[in-house]
Formats: sequence, structure tokens, C-alpha cells
Amino acid sequence: MCGIICYCGKKQAIPILINGLKRLEYRGYDSAGFAVVENGAIGKNGRNNKNRRNIVVKAKGRVDHLEKKKIGLDVDATFGIAHTRWATHGKPSQVNAHPQTDCANKISVVHNGIIENYLELKEELMAKGHVFKSETDTEVIAHLVEEYFEDDLEIAVLKAVERLSGTFGIAVIHADIDHQVIIVKRGSPMVVGIGDKEYLAASDSNALTPYTKKMIYLSDDEIAVLNSDEYHIKNLRNETLEKKIEILETRDYKVDKRGFEHYMLKEIFEQPVSIENAMRGRIIESEGVSKLGGLEPVLDRLKNTRQLIIVSCGTSYYAGLLGRYIFEHLTELNIEVELASEFRYRRLKLDEDVAVLALSQSGETADTLAAIKEAKRKGALVLGIVNAVGTAITQITDAGVYNHAGPEIGVASTKIYTSQLVIQTLMALLIGRYQGVSFIEGSEIINALIRLPDQVREILKNADQIKEIAHKYSRYKNFLYIGRLFNYPTAMEGALKLKEISYIHAEGYAAGEMKHGPISLIDRNFPTVAIVPDDLTLDKMISNMQEIKARNGKILSVTNANVPQVEKISNDIIVVPRTIPILQPILNIIPLQLFAYYIAKEKGRDIDKPRNLAKSVTVE
Repeated sequence: MCGIICYCGKKQAIPILINGLKRLEYRGYDSAGFAVVENGAIGKNGRNNKNRRNIVVKAKGRVDHLEKKKIGLDVDATFGIAHTRWATHGKPSQVNAHPQTDCANKISVVHNGIIENYLELKEELMAKGHVFKSETDTEVIAHLVEEYFEDDLEIAVLKAVERLSGTFGIAVIHADIDHQVIIVKRGSPMVVGIGDKEYLAASDSNALTPYTKKMIYLSDDEIAVLNSDEYHIKNLRNETLEKKIEILETRDYKVDKRGFEHYMLKEIFEQPVSIENAMRGRIIESEGVSKLGGLEPVLDRLKNTRQLIIVSCGTSYYAGLLGRYIFEHLTELNIEVELASEFRYRRLKLDEDVAVLALSQSGETADTLAAIKEAKRKGALVLGIVNAVGTAITQITDAGVYNHAGPEIGVASTKIYTSQLVIQTLMALLIGRYQGVSFIEGSEIINALIRLPDQVREILKNADQIKEIAHKYSRYKNFLYIGRLFNYPTAMEGALKLKEISYIHAEGYAAGEMKHGPISLIDRNFPTVAIVPDDLTLDKMISNMQEIKARNGKILSVTNANVPQVEKISNDIIVVPRTIPILQPILNIIPLQLFAYYIAKEKGRDIDKPRNLAKSVTVE
């Protein structure tokens, strides 16, 4: 949610800013805008002596709406800031879009995060004569900087930030200060890119990679000052800092749709490769064990861990729920799974014998960040599974594992979910082999992991069949998804996919809970998606299906079981390949992702950017 891109150099800024915004679209947003300062003659100390224009262009909706405006796109400007906004304070509108400006339209500000004391500051500034135009908390920053500005923008921003409570990533420019962009970070990620006689900054390194691979990741309460020929970084005590420049080593991932109609469909079809990447170099077949280099610095401590708490949100939370079963199956650890947003409210005993594992696609999720900060404060070992390199969670954790799945542009997660399941299996196997898991058991798991990519490809070959089934069910307004054991979290994730992108009401339930309430909803207009693997839950799942059938409910079954009874009870069946029980959910979720996609397409939804949702949730 919300994206920032900034540029300061010799090139035309607007094309770079627009391209950066497009590379941030995956985060989810409802408006976009940029601010640049028109080039002109400069007086002493870099001050403008010809009253150059501060050009601010904003639009409700997508970045292409911004481009269609044509206003200001041909301005000669070589520094500026831009933003994609996901509404928090104030509805989506052109007025509420960023950048926000001060009374004189000299200062422009873009901001990710929440200013918690903005009402108090707004009242104070209004009493001093400041006139506000928007409903946003961000506008307070612009007026506060204006209040403190004399001749030095850097000092004015430092003074303004001292007054702010909350989390933020901020970028500020002033029309009278030539080629200077001020960046501040507290809680919300910001990264500086070091180019060839040019400097950039963004909330995500993905926006910077076309221009540089040299990155500086800011820590909380740090300020970066970018000029056309140099940069410096300070803390909020105005002390200069020496920060390490990191070379971002990225695989050559393509972010285009590669012929697919939507990014989500492309990413569903990328799962054989993303699963292979999750395992690449991390399996020792000859020893029946996994090797995770990111965990080696803490391996001795991990061996002595008695409890593992998995914290995450959304789809990652469902991956964590399934991870609980995987870790319990393979290790002797006590496992808990917590919604990151609720973690801080629990009175948990956290110490050096406890490990907290954070799952996050973006590496920025605000609730997950807050949870692991709390865990670290209390002495726990903090681990992470993250797809995005160099992000906030990777900087806080003691150790972790990257997904290496490549960019996931579709807001509804698909390939990251299955990648997280694979990596949790590898982690559990690593720990389990130091405990009770034998070489034979370890080898069985590894062989099953190796077969997964081809089994996923087999499912994807049947996408047209799933499309036909989706067409058949697209008229229904409610769905129930049920599963047991490893496939209980799968049912919840399948339901989430459907409601995320099709806006159809869907609930995922443990099948054993049917008689405790949900069965009252069942009739001919309320179909059930049943996940029916051939394992120890098969007979009970068949019983649940019979209960649904007795109430005229329609049943779509996802199964690897060659059981006549399942076929007889089901209205429709999607057959998936067979694997070991702890990995079966990875295969079972693939048709459910496709099912949700094809129903959403049938309904004409904005699949890659569903309403009200953001890929990276950076506010709590």
C-alpha cells in the first residue's frame, strides 16, 4: 500500500518518476501524483531567483490516468517526488492524492504511513493561519515544514519530524531549493539508490532497479539528503552516518505479463519454477536433509529452541497455520500460530528458548514488523521467510530464508503462498533431522518435494477443465470451503482467494465444525468446495459431504482419492496428483487459485488490483 519514488540528477525526472510509479502499482493504490520543480536560473546557495514553478500533477485512479492528463508531463525538471496512495485519511480523490503542499505551494510532500497526532498538529497550524485543502494527515507535514522553514530545508524537516508521532516514510522538496530531496524513515521502508551522478529513493527497491543496483536501506529515524552531485545520511540528532552500500543481487525476473491476460494468472503458472527456486541449492539428497544457508548463523540456537511461534497476516497467516501442522509432524517443537496484529496483545513468555518466525511476502507488513520487534525486545530468536530482498523485516530478524520467487505483482498472493509452504517444510526437515526424523523419512520428504514442480505442471495442463467448472459456479453468491487436518488451512486460503478477487462471499471452515453452525447455511444455492485427500481424514470428509448432499447442497470436490463414493456424492470433481500428506495442500491449492481466477474473470473484476486491497500493508 502506498508507494514512493524520488529522483535527483541530470536526467528528465518525470519519465523516471512515472516509470517508478508503474513498478510500484502492485502495492495497491487508488490515486497517484508527482511534484517536480521546473528548471531555471539559480542564485546563491542554490536558491532560486526566478520564482520557478513547483509543478504538482495528481489524479484519482491509476497511473495511466495521470499520464492521460498530459498536464506538466513536458516540464523541464531534473528532480522530483511521486506517490501512489491507498486511502487512509480522506476518501480517494484528486485533492487527497499525494503530493500534498503548503500554503505557498512551495513545499511538496509524499508520505507512507500514519501520522497519529495529525489532528492536534492541524489545529495548532490552523490557529497560526495555515489553510488546509485536503482531508489527509500528510498535509500536516507540508505545513509543519513550512512553519519551520527559513533558509535550510534539511533543518526544517528535522524540526518537523520531531513533532510527528506514528510511522512514516517521507520525501520532501522545496521549489526554492535546487536539486534537493529530503527522505525520512520511521517504521515505513525507504531505500536510497546510488546511480551514476544521480540519486534516487523509493519505498521499494523494485522501483530503483532499472537505474541502479547500489542500495542503502535506511533504518528508523534516519534522514537522507539527496543532491544532484552528492548525498549524505544523518540521524534525527543531526549526526552524520556512514551507511553501507549494498549491491542488490537480483535474478533477471521479467515483470511483464508474458502473454497472460493478468499477472495473477501468470504467477499461478509460474509456480513450478517458484517451487523449484524455493528448493534450489537447499536439499542434500544423499543425507535426507535440507540446507538453509540463511539459518546457519543461528543453527546452534535453533537446535535448542523449545517453542516456535509463527506470526503473519492474510495469506501468509494461512501458510503459517499449515506450517504448524508441518512443524508438529516433523519436529518436537511446541508450535503456536498468531495473527501478527493480535500478537502484541498476548501475554506470551518469550525468551532465548523461543523462536518467532515471521512470514511476509513484502517484508514490510506493519503488523508483522510490530510483532517481531516485540519478540526481539523480549529476547526471542527472530526468523523470517521473505520474498523481497533488503526490506524492513530482513533488517530486524536474526536470520531467515528468501523465497527467490521473483516479483509477485497480483495483489492476491499465489506463488508466494506455495513457496512459503515449501520453505517451512525445508525448515521443519532441517530441525527434525536433529530430532526424531530418520534418514528414510527425510529422503521420502525430499523425493516428494522434488516431484512437486512436475505435479503442479500436470494440474496446470487441466486449466481449461477448471475454467469450465468455474463458469458453471460463477452465478452463486456464497461458497463454503471445507477441509480437515493439513487441508483446513487450505480451505481458508481457497475461500480467501475467491472473495479477494471475485468479491463473492466465501468462508473456509474446518469440516468438523459443519454441525456447529455452518451447515445451517446450506441449500441448493450455497455450494461447498470440499478438499478430500486420500488420507486419514477421508472417511470423515465423506460423512461431511453426505450431510451437505442431504440438504440439497452442491459439492465441488478437489481430491487425489480414487474412491467411487467421492465421485458419487460430488457434483463436480477436480482430480490432483498424489503426494505425501504434508505436501498435498500445495497441490490442492493450485486448482482453487484457478477456480477463483476464472470466476473473477467471468465477472469482469479487476483481478490484479482488487478494490480496497493492497499488496503491501504498511499501516496497522
